[in-house]
Amino acid sequence: MFAVYAAEPNADAPLESLTVGERPEPTVPDGWVAVKVRAASLNGHDIWTLRGVGIKPDQFPMILGCDGAGTLADGTEVVIHSIIGDPDWSGDETLDPRRTLLTEKYQGTFADTVVVPARNAVPKPAGISSVHAAVMGTAWLTAYRMLFTKSGLKPGQTMLVQGASGGVSTALIQLGRAAGMRVWVTGRTEDKRAIAEKLGAHATFPSGERLPARVDAVFESVGEATWAHSMRALRPGGTIVVCGSTSGPNPGADLQRLFFLQLRVEGSTMGTRQELVDLLSFVEATGITPQIGLELPMERAAEGFHAMLDGNTAGKIVFTR
Repeated sequence: MFAVYAAEPNADAPLESLTVGERPEPTVPDGWVAVKVRAASLNGHDIWTLRGVGIKPDQFPMILGCDGAGTLADGTEVVIHSIIGDPDWSGDETLDPRRTLLTEKYQGTFADTVVVPARNAVPKPAGISSVHAAVMGTAWLTAYRMLFTKSGLKPGQTMLVQGASGGVSTALIQLGRAAGMRVWVTGRTEDKRAIAEKLGAHATFPSGERLPARVDAVFESVGEATWAHSMRALRPGGTIVVCGSTSGPNPGADLQRLFFLQLRVEGSTMGTRQELVDLLSFVEATGITPQIGLELPMERAAEGFHAMLDGNTAGKIVFTR
């Protein structure tokens, strides 16, 4: 079958191991289902896989792609939930120490067919297209959990999103606006801030600029480059929700501010199957149209990888079949 895969790990030049070609047809274990892929979205995790991070060398070649939407053999339209956990685990699967993502142990969605546990094929609402459903499983699910499970925000409160144009950031902007939050966003360029405003941000600011007032919660995926600004931006008792550290993982903690102002720092990773179900319902009910920065046929996947690696994103990058 057709697939986009990492032939081998390449830490220094990840795109050199990106291969577009043929892979064997997958087998379907008991309790699993085959999904014919219609659309799949690119994540930073796919770049890490190409680098060999979070995956053992003997797992290569590895078909890339955590997210996707497609159809089962009976025609049922589904969205892929990419967290595969221990079948004996109960409760929040993001806390399962034996959990894994597609592309870490199991082959991913950038192919004609992906095989997943039956519970990981979530019914797709009719009101969401396959292209838009394909972005939900990682970036949008991460944003949903950050906002609705971790932040404690209520409608009318002010949230700050650090970074204006990435997949998680654009999702946070659209979800926050639809949920009745006052949405502020920082961005490095006028173009990126314009994207945030188009998506519903009430105000945008250059990265690091002093804000007109302190906010109730900050949503962080940048790390070292923005952490000091995030800490200064919070009101006493406010919350920073962190899902990543693209600029570096070791920011100055500013512990005096943390304890004196009684700030709260919440880590957040991906989301549960039930949160994906709730996210899909919320997106359909509110009529949100997820921001797609680039849509390409899967055969041209290399162009999407280059755009992500170069930082030329204005929303999610989606590949179609």
